[in-house]
Amino acid sequence: MHLLLRTLLQLLRSRRRPGLSVWGNSSLPLRVLVTDIDIAMHLNNGMYFSLMDLGRFDLMVRSGVWKLMRSKGRSPVAAGETISFRKSLQLGQRYTIETRVIGLDERAIYFEQRMVSDGEICARAFIATRLVSRSGPVSNEDIIAAFGAPPADLVLPDWIHEWRGNNSLPGTRRPAPHAWQ
Repeated sequence: MHLLLRTLLQLLRSRRRPGLSVWGNSSLPLRVLVTDIDIAMHLNNGMYFSLMDLGRFDLMVRSGVWKLMRSKGRSPVAAGETISFRKSLQLGQRYTIETRVIGLDERAIYFEQRMVSDGEICARAFIATRLVSRSGPVSNEDIIAAFGAPPADLVLPDWIHEWRGNNSLPGTRRPAPHAWQ
């Protein structure tokens, strides 16, 4: 809820920005707001993924994917995320969220996102996403049919497969009981 208004505004702003390919790169300029910081006066670690949502929305809107997804009753959801931090972003500091699709497999579409300030990477994340509809996950065949085939050189790094395998939970139709080992 804390970013709902900001997300809605970004969806409107992105419609006015130049178009791009879903397989291209999005660069979204932002500034660290007072609602983004923690007691240390820098961007709160919990805000990075929320703000990166804005970068993915920007890419989807500007490429036409958002409108197409929504017209078919589809929504993107995060299935897995990992992030590394390098430099803090301070209150009022300008930065960009750089976003690109790095590939897909039978289960997810993968994004690389970077928070960049003054040409330096401050944080980098990898996000596995799914498209879902009321009837369940959308197949990659349907995604490619709607968005076009990815470039031939778009190949997921091997470590992404290992990361997903090591960090995924069972599907929602299988039990996942809680018990500390």
